[in-house]
Amino acid sequence: MGHSHLLADLHAAVPLVNPSLLACDFAHLADEIRRVEEAGAKILHLDVMDGHFVPNLSLGVPVVEAVRRSTALPLDVHLMISEPEKYIRPFRQAGADLLTFHIEAVPDPRPLLAEIHGLGCGAGLSLRPKTPVETLKPFLQACDLVLVMSVEPGFGGQAFDPAALERLRRLRAWGGPELLLSVDGGVGRETLGSCAEAGADLFVTGTALFSEDDYGRFIEEMTDLASASKPLLPSPIGRGGGGEGFIAQQPSP
Repeated sequence: MGHSHLLADLHAAVPLVNPSLLACDFAHLADEIRRVEEAGAKILHLDVMDGHFVPNLSLGVPVVEAVRRSTALPLDVHLMISEPEKYIRPFRQAGADLLTFHIEAVPDPRPLLAEIHGLGCGAGLSLRPKTPVETLKPFLQACDLVLVMSVEPGFGGQAFDPAALERLRRLRAWGGPELLLSVDGGVGRETLGSCAEAGADLFVTGTALFSEDDYGRFIEEMTDLASASKPLLPSPIGRGGGGEGFIAQQPSP
């Protein structure tokens, strides 16, 4: 089975709070994953940083493998790294279901997007806040997902940049309902509604979620807020499927 069923499930289930595990308690990683699953999370976000593309180091292939062993939820892996083409296959084999890399990291993203699809994985592009959003426009038809950074990538806990809202609106207009739009950085109670109104589908939240005592209450509140704020859009063409039973896709060998 390829990635199309997973994408159909995601489209059917949006809006989705997407917990960023980088902000969880890594001393109790398996317990944290269990807690967000029990809280109603339907997807998990993992940030990969190489200390070169961004000024920070974070989790790598072994941690993604460990997360995969701990959950059947889809893993949304965000590669904030130089030379992402060297690591697509290892991260897919580690258990990634969605792989997103940065437009700034490659001269032409189309071959890498095609390679990700060839591995049976959802393919996404992201961009830094200072990169013109028009840079993405020629490649939207080859993407399943676009991740809009509302902070400078590299460190958690930063304040939300409201310029991301106009970027979301433009990407929604260009990409239509078939494009999944994700937003990451400073997403919480004060900002999530505006992101949903601007067209976001997935809301990556780390510090705001993992600083809460009750993960379930937070996810429920944020999902309700997003649902109330999100404009009605036509159903994605060719994205049929019922949103039931999110099951991770098996990596290609």
